[in-house]
Amino acid sequence: MTSLDDFARRKLAALDAADTRRRLTETFRDGAVTAIRAGRQLISFCCNDYLNMTRHPAVMRAAQAAIGTYGAGAAASRLVTGNHPLYPLFEARLARFKGTEAAIVFGSGYLANISIVPALVGAGDLVLVDELAHSCLMAGARLSGAAQRSFRHNDLEHLGDLLDSERASHGHCLILTDRVFSMDGDLAPVPEMAALARDHDAWLMTDDAHGAGLLPHPDPADVPLQMGTLSKSFGSYGGYLCASAALVELLHSRARAFVYTTGLPPASVAAAAAALDLIEADPAWCARPLANARLFARTLGLPVPDSQILPIIIGDSASTLDLSGRLLERGFLVTAIRPPTVPPGTARLRFTFTAAHEPDQVLALAAAVKDVLAS
Repeated sequence: MTSLDDFARRKLAALDAADTRRRLTETFRDGAVTAIRAGRQLISFCCNDYLNMTRHPAVMRAAQAAIGTYGAGAAASRLVTGNHPLYPLFEARLARFKGTEAAIVFGSGYLANISIVPALVGAGDLVLVDELAHSCLMAGARLSGAAQRSFRHNDLEHLGDLLDSERASHGHCLILTDRVFSMDGDLAPVPEMAALARDHDAWLMTDDAHGAGLLPHPDPADVPLQMGTLSKSFGSYGGYLCASAALVELLHSRARAFVYTTGLPPASVAAAAAALDLIEADPAWCARPLANARLFARTLGLPVPDSQILPIIIGDSASTLDLSGRLLERGFLVTAIRPPTVPPGTARLRFTFTAAHEPDQVLALAAAVKDVLAS
């Protein structure tokens, strides 16, 4: 194994030289917005648990009850013996929530995207994807075997030009975009993209991982393929697609990570269903993450954010890591996001705001950020 270990060490040394090596840090999330590292309690502003459902008593009780009734795991692919009764109930609820005919749940959002795209397009087809779309959308496009073209971020003119020049020479055309971009927090111009899709007989699919439960749903007539995750606003784990009944039926036979992967554990499905109940019952709670992000931005004189995600771009990785460390010293957990997650030269502090953050915590964070940026 010497050559393999040497290979790994050389790669690790290169990552160290570029300040892009990732390291796991043990973290215990002991509260809605707090976490313990190395014995210190910190206020976390880097978590995607936007509605604080992971520790909500009703969500945890639902997960515990599901384990007691159905066991800890699904035991097989849903097409074999793993389709426990919670699945159809939750998928029907999720479809109603999104205003579609049907829904299908996957093991994760990443698995969903690398399965959905190849199930719909292939050789001779065309995929057009926003250049800043999530990695799993890019991976799904590559796995499909379709021709893949990237359009400039949120650039409708460029998307239109690609449709005009390439659509006619391909069979089917699929347009892929995040709805809320996870590293920048900005929104895709979905209605305008939908109009372009209709004009060119293309299918629009949005990854709504960071928008579901927080933003109004797109019109299913505009977005026939609404993908999302259960690991953020829903506080659980898994991925899904909301679409027509015929499309979901097709995916039962063609989506490889559905056909060949063990189904989600009952606890994950039950937890997500309980979170959905809470989301539908309390729109005011769902509005709080964006309000907190805007309070932070207003305090620092930053542009008004479109979502609960707000980056401050620093540039180089070393400086970003240093700033993250100095915020940690002040009691705030804010992750440094570095290439290749973001383009070279755009390393950033990525702040995420949740419903449970109190205004005084947001203001204290803003004061700390102002201090470390000035020093």
